[in-house]
Amino acid sequence: MSNPYKQIFSVPGTKAFSAAGFLARLPIAMAPIGIVAMLSQTHGEYWLAGAVSATYALTNALIAPQISRAVDRFGQSVVLAPTTTISVLAFLALIAAANQSWPTWTLFAAAFLAAAMPSMPAMLRARWTEIFRDRPELNTAFAFESAADELVYIAGASLSVGLAVALFPEAGMLISTAFLALGTLAFVLQRATEPAVRHVAGSTPQKSAIRLRPVQIITLALVFVGATFATAEVSAVAITKDLGQPNAASVVIGVYAIGSFVVGLVLGALNPKLALQKQLMIAVTILALTALPLPFAGTVPLLAIAVFVSGVAISPTFITAFGIVERRVPEAMLTEGITWVTTGIGIGMALGAFVAGWAVDTFGSQNGFWVSVVAGLSAALTIAIGQRTLAGEDCDGGVCPLPQAAE
Repeated sequence: MSNPYKQIFSVPGTKAFSAAGFLARLPIAMAPIGIVAMLSQTHGEYWLAGAVSATYALTNALIAPQISRAVDRFGQSVVLAPTTTISVLAFLALIAAANQSWPTWTLFAAAFLAAAMPSMPAMLRARWTEIFRDRPELNTAFAFESAADELVYIAGASLSVGLAVALFPEAGMLISTAFLALGTLAFVLQRATEPAVRHVAGSTPQKSAIRLRPVQIITLALVFVGATFATAEVSAVAITKDLGQPNAASVVIGVYAIGSFVVGLVLGALNPKLALQKQLMIAVTILALTALPLPFAGTVPLLAIAVFVSGVAISPTFITAFGIVERRVPEAMLTEGITWVTTGIGIGMALGAFVAGWAVDTFGSQNGFWVSVVAGLSAALTIAIGQRTLAGEDCDGGVCPLPQAAE
């Protein structure tokens, strides 16, 4: 059997924009934890470090879809250059403010402006969609992107913290900012693979993609999926600490991501023919079922095994979710639609970490995983209720446009 990943990268330009995009999206994982690592060392206050990092993360979650909406209207190169420039300059100001002990408000202002960083995963998937639209290779490309996202989270956070601890507090943020600047520049310069700008038919102004029912369903489901992801990290740290083996947390978290990474690559190679909404239903059901043993894993080996098994459905969920968005969202708002979905993941991770932390503090470390159980069941219920819409049965021709555009 031929290698499907070799096939997708045989298209001219794909290797180059994929490599540049990977570099440009490392700050997704490096920046939030890098801010915490930097400010906790320079200011000695974890609440301040967490507050500044949260300001950046939540603002980016709100701004990124608007940036992607502008990309859909004007093109990647037109929008990414100025927004990335703002983000890079703001990150540099944040680093300077931390190093030079500028007033506290400057930290928050810089973090707020740094949130202009665009959603590179959405830009990459938009390019793959432009090349392989309505072809089976697109599922393989999305599988590769989901696996790459996993690798970013595995390597990015560790690299950021490692640099800050081993060299100097600002090291992680400096490297993250350099990756953002150089990666995005290399990505933007590759005009041959840039998606064409498309417009919604008719004279009605283009509305936001979040008003589309499929985007709402997928985004809500992935809020719950993101919560399971973050809960596993928080609970693993708490449980291994209680067991007297805090260093084992990195191993447990690592096998969680590795399980998802491997299964995602396998799924992309197999390219199953089952309808995407049914594949997604299977994936989130597995996610819900495999979360059930987590609260009962009382040793590090059992915890590692349970976490590994519970992570196998993460990448398949992401792959099929993005595939559905590609099919159910009009071409003129595809980048924004993808960005809303990735935003849902980020919001879920933030909320999951908060709720799991509260559960651990209130009920004990083992009980943090009940958040994963509830979140997994909620994701499965959301996708089950939305099956008709995700299948295109409630839409015109399988595409779910805005009500104004359909009139």
